[in-house]
Amino acid sequence: MPRKSSLISQQMSSQRKNMPLLAILSLGLGTAIVSQAGLLAEAVQRIFVERASFSSVIMLLGILLAVMAVRTLLSYGNGKVGLRMAATAKTNMRAAVLQNLTHASMPSTLRGQTGGKVSIALDAVDEADSYFSQYMPRMMEAAIIPILILVVTFIQHANTGFILLFTAPFIPLFMILVGLKTKNKSEEKYAQLAEFSGTFLDSLQGLVTLKIFGRAHRQQQKIEHSSLSYRDATMGILKIAFTNTFMLESIVMLSIGIVALELAIQLLVFKSMTFHTAFLVLLLVPEFYNLLKNTGTAFHSGRTSMGAVRKVEQMLEEPAGESRDANSIEGALTTVGINEIDSMDRVERGSKLEIGNSNDLSVPPSMEIDHLQFQYAPDSFKLETGRIQFNPGEHIAIVGKSGSGKTTLLHLIAGLLKPESGTLLVNGSPLSQYDETEWFEHVSYITQHPYIFAGTFSENIAIGARGSISRAEIERAGEEAGLTALTAQLEHGFDTFVGEGGRGLSGGEKQRLALARAFLKRPAIILFDEPTVGLDLHTERVLQRSIAKLAKTATMITVAHRLYTIQQADKILFMDNGVLVDSGQHEELLGRLPQYAEMIDVERKGGISS
Repeated sequence: MPRKSSLISQQMSSQRKNMPLLAILSLGLGTAIVSQAGLLAEAVQRIFVERASFSSVIMLLGILLAVMAVRTLLSYGNGKVGLRMAATAKTNMRAAVLQNLTHASMPSTLRGQTGGKVSIALDAVDEADSYFSQYMPRMMEAAIIPILILVVTFIQHANTGFILLFTAPFIPLFMILVGLKTKNKSEEKYAQLAEFSGTFLDSLQGLVTLKIFGRAHRQQQKIEHSSLSYRDATMGILKIAFTNTFMLESIVMLSIGIVALELAIQLLVFKSMTFHTAFLVLLLVPEFYNLLKNTGTAFHSGRTSMGAVRKVEQMLEEPAGESRDANSIEGALTTVGINEIDSMDRVERGSKLEIGNSNDLSVPPSMEIDHLQFQYAPDSFKLETGRIQFNPGEHIAIVGKSGSGKTTLLHLIAGLLKPESGTLLVNGSPLSQYDETEWFEHVSYITQHPYIFAGTFSENIAIGARGSISRAEIERAGEEAGLTALTAQLEHGFDTFVGEGGRGLSGGEKQRLALARAFLKRPAIILFDEPTVGLDLHTERVLQRSIAKLAKTATMITVAHRLYTIQQADKILFMDNGVLVDSGQHEELLGRLPQYAEMIDVERKGGISS
């Protein structure tokens, strides 16, 4: 994969219009500093050396005050431009992170910890502020003002100019040495922060489970360890920062002391220079070193920011292809549904097909699996199928023992995974040729654990809408899904607030809410991962009636565990150890496939292992 230009370079390219403004402000600031020193030296010369009357220097002092005011305004303007650059850069970077997550495939978004991604999108991007608000303005000042001061110093007193020229390089040299170490420490710090954020969020989400299994104390220790690791990384950076400050101060004090000693010898011993010149140079020298010292501090902040930006870059550089981690896909995908994220999860597609009669996805399409093959990693589980045809409006059940590849096949059919070989044809055209947005507009995927967002019932149902919808349509979808009986008992009905993740709702109520989304969407293809597993008999019957109603206008493909669901299917696909062994109707498979008959017998006695 060719390396792209760095994120900092991209942001600096977008900030080009601000760089000339920074240069002009820095040049003006340098002129103001030199003018202020010259005016102050002249005022002191007249008042204390020439014993001039105060009235004769009033105008000079007025000009001095005006120059000081201009200097303050220019310094403020420089900082303001830096803040504006930082705000723009952070907005762009955060937008890039969100766009990357939005356009990534569904499996790739499941890699890593949610807390870590949140930490990068918020904390790491915020940390980049100092690079643009402090580092860039200070570097521009350091590139212009010290040179201006150096030129004036050489004109006034060459010896001092040579001292400045000799001692000044020690500051940037030390900055580079410290900065290289700071950058590595900063990257370590943000890795620790991402780990801590991920661990903390995971612990909050699984707090009930941890308490039930008596693991809360162990998780507390794990969080404490992550917190202490982050503290140590932060303190390591502060240690470098304090060392940096001490060394810079030492260099500055030593250099100013050498200049002051040289000026005193020239002025008092050799009497080779005037008080005005000596005082002017003595005023300019601290300004010279202070600028370099401030640049050193800003450089440290900038290198710290670079570590944060590098974490953002790593997220943006991650390939958006499908994850090969079986656990992340098989486990995590069961908590999400296409209805919830069809506008965010992306699968790489070719050019958009023109919708005609043969490719009209608004009605149940015909589908064909043509020798699909998929493997998560070399020498691991491998899925293989033959050629199977699905007619429009059919109910397809995928059955098999646990680990046989049922959910993987469902994800391949949904377009959430890309096969290594073979083709999935939809209305005679390969699925890879369909525009992803168009495809997901006509697909609903309902899992055993659909995600419920923090919001009202109506807001959660409206997620399934393709466009603008009315309140009546939302309530009709809720009624068809069997939600009306629940909302009628609530004071605010469909406007009742539901907690994040569906807190306060039972498993069956979450499933009904997910079905309401599907009723609102009216998809042509419905994918189920047996949503009735684990529910009580009454709730299961309510859901089965709703599912049957929804399936009348769609092709339905279900990972089936219930005998009732299997028997009602028009076609059954039997999976065993990753291989699609056979397909047919229930009675046909009972007669010709011993493994299927054995599985059904187990279900009648106690249930298929899902």
